[in-house]
Amino acid sequence: MKKFNKMRILMVIVGLLFSLMIGCGGESPESLYDTAQFEEKQMNKPHATELYERIIRDHPDSEWAGKAKKRLEKLRQ
Repeated sequence: MKKFNKMRILMVIVGLLFSLMIGCGGESPESLYDTAQFEEKQMNKPHATELYERIIRDHPDSEWAGKAKKRLEKLRQ
């Protein structure tokens, strides 16, 4: 019984921490870029385009914005 309660408490704590991580702030430009790359590989160009545009809009001074612009140019050809 004690093992079950400890495991249950641990699961609740992990769930809460995960929720906090997801809900805090915006996503990093690197993670957005990685997701956009994945979407391209999955042939989901509309979502990749949306993610690249979001990087450029939300993180214009990052190195990822420059990379996103280059990928957008390729996608729009």
